[in-house]
This record gives sequence, structure tokens and C-alpha cells, in this order.
Amino acid sequence: MTAATATREMTYAEAVRETLAELMEADERVFLMGEDIGVYGGAFGVTTGLLERFGRERVRDTPISEIAIVGAGVGAALCGRRPIVELQFSDFVTCAMDQIVNQAAKIHFMLGGAAQVPLVIRAPAGSGTGAAAQHSQSLEAWFAHVPGLKVVMPASPADAAGLLRAAVADPNPVLVLEHKLLYKERGPVPPDHHVPLGSAAVRRRGVDLTIVATSVMVGRSLAAADELAAEGIEATVVDPRTITPLDEATILAEVTATGKALLVQEAPRTGGFVAEIAARIAESEAFHALKAPVVRLCGLDVPMPYAPELEKAAVPQVPDIVAAARGLHRGG
Repeated sequence: MTAATATREMTYAEAVRETLAELMEADERVFLMGEDIGVYGGAFGVTTGLLERFGRERVRDTPISEIAIVGAGVGAALCGRRPIVELQFSDFVTCAMDQIVNQAAKIHFMLGGAAQVPLVIRAPAGSGTGAAAQHSQSLEAWFAHVPGLKVVMPASPADAAGLLRAAVADPNPVLVLEHKLLYKERGPVPPDHHVPLGSAAVRRRGVDLTIVATSVMVGRSLAAADELAAEGIEATVVDPRTITPLDEATILAEVTATGKALLVQEAPRTGGFVAEIAARIAESEAFHALKAPVVRLCGLDVPMPYAPELEKAAVPQVPDIVAAARGLHRGG
């Protein structure tokens, strides 16, 4: 393996940026649109340098109007392009709900497969940056509920690259939720990495309980698993990676193997996506393997606070996961 093709350490943001550049180099139909993605390099610096490399036709700064950005993306996708739209914060999907939910997600079906909408929407999600209630939400459950949309939640630099490739290759719309706290996380990224949509990853295996976690909670769950191991409690950690399509088989197999399930998400508890996972466990043969009720550990049902201490208290942290897992292990 040459140095040019070797697996490299890079940040999550670098992995996304490099993948965007490679996709644009490989396919002239791929272009970027979003607020301040050109000169400024995006709200989190992910697209830095791409304007100079590819020019204004393919790295398009847009007006401050999500309805226009996503609407233009839908139109471009219908006309044979492969647009990648960046929203500054995932919360701003609220300004483009009709374009995403009623147009992008539905057109392929309403036209009997005669049209495709190969649109990718990248959106920084989650809390932890002090951005308060309108810029810190985890809204994945909304979009998992919409047939016709795929929803991706990469938890590592490698998956940020691999899932983005799969999203751009998909013939219909994919929402990629990139957690803001992960942009600076470093990890190995293989060259030309590709992760199929709908394929979960087992990040760690243990015999005592199974933790299923999404996005930033994957890393926290792995840290919690290390602490639990020091107490003699061995946890499996499963990262769904995509929530639609969901790799139900892998999740159910790992829950069956340990007989205990702890489901962890940053989003508020009520109506959160892990409730869907809990329901699928209850409806499957895995239910008969359970040694204790399924436990959900979620964010509080409150708007995200601005104060750092309150923001941290509103979503699960490593000690919370340790405590929940310890209680599940001892109670079963």
C-alpha cells in the first residue's frame, strides 16, 4: 500500500471535506449549495478551500433562505445534477419542510419511479456548543417518520466519509446529520471508504448488556463501556449509523445475545427514535430473550438551555450511561 492510498488519521470535518472534493472531482454533476459555504467555508469550516478549488459554479453561496436552497436542490436533482445542500444548523430544516417532506421525499413515488431526486442535505445537529434552543436540536425522529427519506447519523470520521459517499450515490434524498461536537474528533479514514446505507456497526462486544446509541452518544457509550469493564460489566455497543433504513437484524441479534438493552440518544425522550427500536425489540423474537425491560436513556423533554451547566444536564453524559447500564445489569 502506498502512502497516497494508506489509511490516514483525520478529523471528522476533514473527512467530510476531502470526500466532498473527491466526489466533485469524480462527477461533474456534483455541486454544493448553502449559506456562506464559499468564501467563509461554512458555519463550521467544513467546506474551507473548496471554492478556490472548484469555482463559484460548483460551490454556490446562497441567500439566507432554506426554502430557496432546498427547493433549488430538488429542482437541480430532478434535472440530472447531484446537489449537496448544506444547512448551517439542522434546526433550519424547519424552514424547508415542504421541500423536504412533501417534494423531495414524494416525487419518486408519485411519478411511479419515472423521476429521481438524488439530493443530499448535510445538517450540523445536536447540542454542546452553547448555541441554545434554536440551534441545538436533534430532530432525526421527524424525518425517520417520512417514507421516501433516508436519514444518516455518522459517529466517526470514517463513517462521515463512507456514508456521505453512499448518500451521494443514492438515487433519492438523504439527510446527513453531522453532530457539531464530532467535527474535531480524529480517527482513521481508509481511502475511498464506502459504508452502505442500512448497515449497523458493532463497535464493541460484551456479554452482559447491549447499548444501542446514535451519533455523539456512540463515543460516550464506548467511554462508558470502558468504565463498566473496570467493574466487570462487559457491554456490547451498537451504532446503527443510519436510522432509515435501519439495520434491525444486527440490533436484534446483539440484544438477543446479551438479553438486556440500553438505548441511548441525545434527542428528547418523548417520540424519540430509540422508542422505535424498543418497539421492534418488543415485536421480535428478541423479546423472549430479554432478562429485564428495555431501558431508554434520552435527553430531557425541554428546549435546549443556553447555560453550559444546564445544557450538559439536558442530555446524557458518560456518567449517566454508566449509571443506567449498571442499574440494568444489576436489576436483570
